Amino acid sequence: MSSSEPRRGGTLRLYGPGSMDHVDPACAYYALGHQIIRLYARQLFTYPAVRDLRDWRAITPVPDLAAELPTTYNAGLSVNHTTYTITLRPNVLWDTTPPRPVTAHDFVRGFKRMCNPVAGAGAIRYFTSTVRGMAEFRDAYAAAIGPDPTAADLAEFQNSNEIAGIRVLDDETLVFELVRPAADFLNILAMPFASAAPAEYDAYLPDSPEFRTDIRSNGPYRLVHYVHGLELRVERNPVWDQATDDVRHQWVDAVEVTMERADPVAVGKKIIAGEADLSWASPVTEPYDANPTDPGNDLGYALNPYLVFNTVGPNNGGALRRPEVRRAIAHAIDKVAIAEIYDKLAAGTVMRPARSAIPPGNDGYEPFDLYATPGDRGDPAKCRALLAEAGYPDGLTLTAVHRDVDANPDVAKSYARDLEQAGITVDLVPMGHADYYAFLQDPANAEAGRWDLTAPSWTPDWFGNNGRAFLQPMFQTNRTRGTSNYGCYSNEEVDRLIELALGETDTGRAHAAWHEVDVQVMRDAAIVPILVHAPTIPHLSGHRVRNAIAMPTIDRWFDLSNVWLEDDEP
Repeated sequence: MSSSEPRRGGTLRLYGPGSMDHVDPACAYYALGHQIIRLYARQLFTYPAVRDLRDWRAITPVPDLAAELPTTYNAGLSVNHTTYTITLRPNVLWDTTPPRPVTAHDFVRGFKRMCNPVAGAGAIRYFTSTVRGMAEFRDAYAAAIGPDPTAADLAEFQNSNEIAGIRVLDDETLVFELVRPAADFLNILAMPFASAAPAEYDAYLPDSPEFRTDIRSNGPYRLVHYVHGLELRVERNPVWDQATDDVRHQWVDAVEVTMERADPVAVGKKIIAGEADLSWASPVTEPYDANPTDPGNDLGYALNPYLVFNTVGPNNGGALRRPEVRRAIAHAIDKVAIAEIYDKLAAGTVMRPARSAIPPGNDGYEPFDLYATPGDRGDPAKCRALLAEAGYPDGLTLTAVHRDVDANPDVAKSYARDLEQAGITVDLVPMGHADYYAFLQDPANAEAGRWDLTAPSWTPDWFGNNGRAFLQPMFQTNRTRGTSNYGCYSNEEVDRLIELALGETDTGRAHAAWHEVDVQVMRDAAIVPILVHAPTIPHLSGHRVRNAIAMPTIDRWFDLSNVWLEDDEP
């Protein structure tokens, strides 16, 4: 019998291809990872699960381990908006033996771990451009650590050096000093990178196999089993207390994920047959009538997919380092053909051709198209002519890496056909979902020419006041391991414009500044935007599942801490 009241118990089962990119909050950056990390790692601020997404203000950060939102009225925010004083919520415990409180020192350790040169935060620029002294700490960290550091080497540096703009007043109080006012600072603090980190983490290299076997939890669940690319299980954390957590719950006993190579049809069959409850990675959706005017779409579209160029590789004499070559290729792509691939997969999800690095609904978006083609169908003849003008009349040979699941192989074949019509030979290299982003995040692979093209996706990390959420991680110079600037694109003028945009306190001027960055990035053809994707889609769920709420801040996947399971009895 169905009940509207939450029921405790049962194991929530997810099934599908892919894996977490990392289980370490310091470096995990993708939706699958964040969906699970939300269960065992908490931040100062986080997002509630919200069904009604007509207004982005419904998904602004709320206190998590912070006791309250800092304002000028409660002395948490200085009058000049550059100093934040944050008091921690009491009685939040680590699942250590014996359990002990989460302290301000644990958050300082978490911020330091983000800067590690082994597996650092993918969006480290959010923090280094905002928190005073964090850029200097990161640079000193990289300079001090050799090529094969031990955990002791990292711990020694972290424990003997401080970030100037983060101070501990006492075990319950943190002070952040900013380089400039940042209206999105709470959004940045809500990133999973900014999780508290216990002292036990000093004993392990970030995200190492040893780390994964000793992850500590301060959330409602704890990771008890993980095999990369195969399976994971979380179970209830016995020291978590609902009274200390306003956004998560502990309805189910456990969450299990089975990771198998399976297409969306196979995943959907498992769910319909009752052998799984929710999809994992594979975007199995409920059939519905897509509506481009759905108010939820005003949150801000995702860029999914977009074509990234390796701008530092040596292949073809370094051809892709040249903007004129990238501009030629930008004219070749048939975006409508790729939209048709996703339309068949996603059961009517709102998607349309993209023309800029910032998609509609996000700060800085203004419509423009520097590489227009008839009907967005691509123009291989123009691509061929521009390549000849650039000195490549005989074309190029490019290596394209792609994920081997869902629509990704068909997308790669589609743009490869477009480029071949323009005289470009494309060698396709499939890659397991579990390894794809880790491969792209290592600049050594770009520098060695192990790839030339790829088509990932990007969802903004937050909504509203989010101009930096595309342009800073994707395009600001960042050639360190863990980067989200996969092609190692670098332009001093773009870096300068980003810094100017970050310094704007007037929303109108900030919007115009981010748009100027977008235009410059597109003039350089750092990427080819292919499609924009609606920020929310209704996923298929099993008959037992209740309260499955898709969260845009984790790329439309679910807040598993709010799901409960109906009794299987008829």
